[in-house]
Amino acid sequence: MPDETEDPRLAAQGELALARAALDAGELSDAAAYLAGALGHAPTMPEVHEVLARLRARTGDGTELFPLDRPAFVGAVVARAHLLAAGGRPDEGLELLVAATAHDPGMDWAAVPWVTDPELVTRIGPENITGVLMRLCAAVAEPAPAPQRAALAPYLLLARHAVAAYPQHALLCGAASAYARRLGETGLAVRWAQQGVAAQPSKLGEVWLGYAHRSAGHTNEALAALRRAVDHDPDDLSVYTDIAGTLADNGRLAEAMTWVERALARDPGFDCAVHTAQRLRYRRDGDVRHLIALADFQREHPDRTHEHTDLAECCRQSAWLGIVPAASESIIDVLRQLSAATEPVTAGRLRLSELEVPSAMRTLATAAPGLELLVERISAPDLRLPRRPQGRLLWRYDGTTAQPALPAPSAAAAERLRHLAQPGWPHPPAAYDAAVSLATVEVDDLLGLLLHPPRPPETPLGRALAEHDPALWHRTVQVWACLGLLHHRTDEAWESSARRELLLGLVWGVEDWITEAALFALVTAAWVDPTVRDDVAEVVAERFRDALAVARQRPSSITWSLARLAMITPGIDPKVAELARRLFPDTGPRPRRRRRGWWARLRRRLRRRR
Repeated sequence: MPDETEDPRLAAQGELALARAALDAGELSDAAAYLAGALGHAPTMPEVHEVLARLRARTGDGTELFPLDRPAFVGAVVARAHLLAAGGRPDEGLELLVAATAHDPGMDWAAVPWVTDPELVTRIGPENITGVLMRLCAAVAEPAPAPQRAALAPYLLLARHAVAAYPQHALLCGAASAYARRLGETGLAVRWAQQGVAAQPSKLGEVWLGYAHRSAGHTNEALAALRRAVDHDPDDLSVYTDIAGTLADNGRLAEAMTWVERALARDPGFDCAVHTAQRLRYRRDGDVRHLIALADFQREHPDRTHEHTDLAECCRQSAWLGIVPAASESIIDVLRQLSAATEPVTAGRLRLSELEVPSAMRTLATAAPGLELLVERISAPDLRLPRRPQGRLLWRYDGTTAQPALPAPSAAAAERLRHLAQPGWPHPPAAYDAAVSLATVEVDDLLGLLLHPPRPPETPLGRALAEHDPALWHRTVQVWACLGLLHHRTDEAWESSARRELLLGLVWGVEDWITEAALFALVTAAWVDPTVRDDVAEVVAERFRDALAVARQRPSSITWSLARLAMITPGIDPKVAELARRLFPDTGPRPRRRRRGWWARLRRRLRRRR
């Protein structure tokens, strides 16, 4: 396929010039290869189709020049489709165009005259067109992204012609409705679905009608159609969950639960019902145990072919379930203000009432090396000391200045993590699975990454983090490095494993962002492996209680985060979870501390040197 920076028409013209030369020389295979390349760049360019017609005239058919190899080049697939249509086999050609659309829905594969010809539907027949539309529905997102809709529009015109030619074909009307719905044509989708149900009432027809009404915002009509679908087939439990989801999305959670419980009463293992039930239960009471049970169900039933997103929907944008929570230290607030300032602050002096965690201090020092930090006091217990003797030594202090006690990681390790790390993930098991690519990274490199984060990747997200929140990038790197440690020597029994010992050393080291990252890795282990849950729950509870004890004596910026981790730990003592919930009732982003005149005080503290 063409490079994104390349002008596709210019590239197609270059391929086309080579195709013409090869065709004139009688080198038909070469001509076909160049034509396939031209179609891959510009599938609707008239000149390409003219040369393709010349090639067909030379060979009488030409399809043998475009074999469907594995993997097949998409340009060759499209060329073969056009030749099949020209040779009187448009049904086969249309199937290949649909395959190309499934490969790249944003390309104009079907914007050619033979596809939009009203006579095509009579040559193919309603059954074939129904199959084409159903395959398109499977390949196209609902709703289709706006940039793709122009390329998908020729198939909608095909559907219009088909419904006009076969208005009483119920399956065709329903499939056309489903496709129209994906392109945002909700009024048309409702009309076609109604037409199909009127022609032949059926469960599938009512389901299509219910979906069309739901997309159009007609909630009561959608529910009525789906209930009629249940009347047609009381054993199709997927419709029960559709009704439950529709009710829940419209604030009728109690009614939704009755429908999903009806489905579970018929089949307790029906995957759609299990996923919907656990999602709605979590929505009802916010108890993470429902999500853990759902993760367990997914792990225990890997053969389920239907893709569900319920777990990811519940975890999205939730601290530690789906995202790295933002740092809450006062010096990181300073860093954010400096990033937003219209004039760069290259030097100055900042007074801190208390010493803050070393990763935060180091992040500010790296981002603003000319800024002098003056710490007024170090309250007990001393933040510079590990919380327990087995805590791993990662930082060395010169007074109040923290320096990494370990060398930087190898360039290869830094690059691998740099391209993997993201501040969000679908859910903890997905984060665990993604981190498997770090399994071969040396432990010393993973530990080095905790202290020496690589620069963010050159992506829109990476550039935004570098410019606006380098602290979040540093925290993100630490999280993924700890997840990498979780994949170290997985053949070892958990209780005596090196990975457990490494992570415990980080958990009980100097109070830091690393504490949070290591504890999240342990919590993630408990999500994916029930046999370690009792051990992890005990560690999390112990570390949280220790953080509370510290917070009673001096400020501790990580306590809220540890509370959140306690709330999502499988098998945690309910009393510990309730304590975390009572002390930190907010389950969303970390509540920011109110600071009156904060920016004015910062301006007084930051005196630019002339």
